[in-house]
Amino acid sequence: MCGICGQYNFKNGSPVEPDVIKRMTRTMIHRGPDDEGFYISGPLGFGFRRLSIIDLQGGHQPMSDLEKSVWIIFNGEIYNFPELRKELEGSGHVFQTKSDTEVIIHGYKQWGEDVFNHLNGMFGLAIWDEKKKKLIISRDAMGIKLIYYKIEDEKVYFGSEIRAILTADGQKPEVDPVSLNLFLRYRYTPSPLTLYKGIKKLAPGTMVIFENGTSRLERWYKYKPTPFSPMKSDREAKEELLEIYKRAVKRHLLSDVPVGLLLSGGIDSGLLLGLMNLHGNSWPTFTVGYGESFKDDELGDAAETAKIFSAKHASVELSRETFESALPKIVSFLEEPIATSSIIPMYFVCQRARQDVKVALVGQGPDELFGGYKRHLGVRYGETWRKLPKWVKPPINNIINALPRNETLKRAAYSLDISDRMKRYQHVFSIMPGETIDSLFHDGILPSNAGDKILECWNGLGYLMEDTDELGGFQLLEIRSSLPDELLMYADKLSMAHGLEIRVPYLDREVVEYVQRLSADFKVRNGSRKWLHKKVCNDFLPTEIIKRKKRGFAVNVVDEWFQASVNSKMDGLLLDNNSLMYNFLQPSAVNSLLKEHVSGKNDNHKILFSLVVFEEWLRAI
Repeated sequence: MCGICGQYNFKNGSPVEPDVIKRMTRTMIHRGPDDEGFYISGPLGFGFRRLSIIDLQGGHQPMSDLEKSVWIIFNGEIYNFPELRKELEGSGHVFQTKSDTEVIIHGYKQWGEDVFNHLNGMFGLAIWDEKKKKLIISRDAMGIKLIYYKIEDEKVYFGSEIRAILTADGQKPEVDPVSLNLFLRYRYTPSPLTLYKGIKKLAPGTMVIFENGTSRLERWYKYKPTPFSPMKSDREAKEELLEIYKRAVKRHLLSDVPVGLLLSGGIDSGLLLGLMNLHGNSWPTFTVGYGESFKDDELGDAAETAKIFSAKHASVELSRETFESALPKIVSFLEEPIATSSIIPMYFVCQRARQDVKVALVGQGPDELFGGYKRHLGVRYGETWRKLPKWVKPPINNIINALPRNETLKRAAYSLDISDRMKRYQHVFSIMPGETIDSLFHDGILPSNAGDKILECWNGLGYLMEDTDELGGFQLLEIRSSLPDELLMYADKLSMAHGLEIRVPYLDREVVEYVQRLSADFKVRNGSRKWLHKKVCNDFLPTEIIKRKKRGFAVNVVDEWFQASVNSKMDGLLLDNNSLMYNFLQPSAVNSLLKEHVSGKNDNHKILFSLVVFEEWLRAI
């Protein structure tokens, strides 16, 4: 795991300044404390910081082939690189190192731009083809690793983090109001957008190519799920999924440094621990919580799971004061606002894990793959709602709208009745009605169609869900948008803040592509979420773990704190009319949301925390 950056003057061919590349690179020392490297040749400059994981002695970057015709900087891991290396050696390629980085170089020489379709792993990388004078910047299929870029004045700056680009261009960053609108709707900013005007992030499975003085953006990952025919039996699907899980975990344990697990009290990380135990025992595990003062704390549950599998367990207990004091620092590391309260525990559990290991597996993915959230129930059975007679719906809607603190249910009743598939998904994802979000802004800031910008971000994904059922189509968008640009984004940023590599075995390409071919009945059956995944868990976990309430890393603390008091630091940011957010938003509209929440009329904690994070972000940039 590493940090990469660079500059290419792709039109005028003027030489880059070495000092600029060095400054960019040194903004990311936290991502790669073990090594530093540069390659500067005329109009191109590469910078690299390394966290050594595989081939500790031979993995220095930037790396080239023997002829120095192809150069690469690469952040990530390629889990199938041993198999690819054997294939390439069979075609006559000669290797100098044992690293996965060199496999990508020879893969590019063998397959060209199609090399990315051969890779099973996570990556943000740049390849320089010296002979063709061509630069390729690419992000992995699942979007586990990030890469940003900015094109201006006939040059492109790029990097694993935004701070490298800001250091290079030296301009004061400006906020994009349309992206801000989307952030407040969804709690993250969908690719290719960021909140910074002019700075974009590559969407998962895409690449941007600079050649002959021009640039082009292409989607290289075009996997289109098609249902199994004939459909798998329950037994067959369970057996096949288990074997796929086993292969994925084995691949993700490949490392030349110590490996551990971020352990919650739930089934996803518990199953991972069980699968890891097939390859040894006494794995280091780490969890975080808030103690008995919070009803959704998982410290005890995680400790019990660790004991079952004889893991070496360590935990971190946070206080309210720690939460609030750490928030500005954490938002700074994120670079883009992410408004889920789990960013705080993720930061601290990674900090603790890094004391003992350099690599940690995490159980992200099954909720999106198998329908683990409440919204999946609505999507799964929404067709039934849409088929109800028109006269039935108004009285039901009236009852739902009268319920206090039931915003999810109210939104679902409205969203699931929308006939257009993509627009229906758009509204299901949103944490509040779009018109409520729009009303927060000062007049004249937003264009009239700001909320529909996410449909443009999903452009090119619609045809991939042509053969999927309703739930499968929705999950495809989750896997390609909310998962990489929210959960995986903060996992990458906050783990690398401590020089820790995070791996997600459930998002192995083999796993994802198999599950996407399964029908909705394997995911949500008779109202039970993650049905098939739980069947696999039954072979490894006791019943009490499987039946535990879903909690994650104690993520409901924000709601509890907003309800408890209006005197906290977080509330103070919202009540201060001099807060920077009010350059864009109306104080009266924000304060109305806070009053509604405190009174118990509506549950507004998600939007309120989004506003707090936005304010902290403004103060950090």
